[in-house]
Amino acid sequence: MTRHGANPRPPHGEDADLLLLDQQICFSLNAASRAFGGVYRTALKDLGLTYPQYLVMLVLWEDGALPVKQLGERLRLDSGTLSPLLKRLEAAGLVTRERSPEDERSVIVDATAAGRELREGALAVPRRILAAAGLPLDDLRALRGLLDRVTANLDAAAGA
Repeated sequence: MTRHGANPRPPHGEDADLLLLDQQICFSLNAASRAFGGVYRTALKDLGLTYPQYLVMLVLWEDGALPVKQLGERLRLDSGTLSPLLKRLEAAGLVTRERSPEDERSVIVDATAAGRELREGALAVPRRILAAAGLPLDDLRALRGLLDRVTANLDAAAGA
């Protein structure tokens, strides 16, 4: 039995750093995500939106009305997460959910007039996030490209 903080076997060779917390990309990504979350919470407060609600509104502003299934695919959210989120947005008067006339099994989500008006106030959010990140726009775009590649690779690995 080892004392707290004691290392039972010091790592050797080129794998020595692989298990150090500071070497874990997943930890860095999680820490960055939590930091972004804090900035978004502040930036979205005046809009009365949470970060996941903001993402839903971004997609609806960009694409218009969508079936719940497509919205979930676009946001990478399952229906168990998306449904309560949409219910809260509907209760706030920002979206509508209606059965598709072509397919009763499909529910179409659309921004209401109030939801579309919210877009104007949301224009300040990306500017606040860019300023808080403290990096040039080109660096942030490059980072986004790398993260998209990592995500695609991880999705492929998980599906294999």
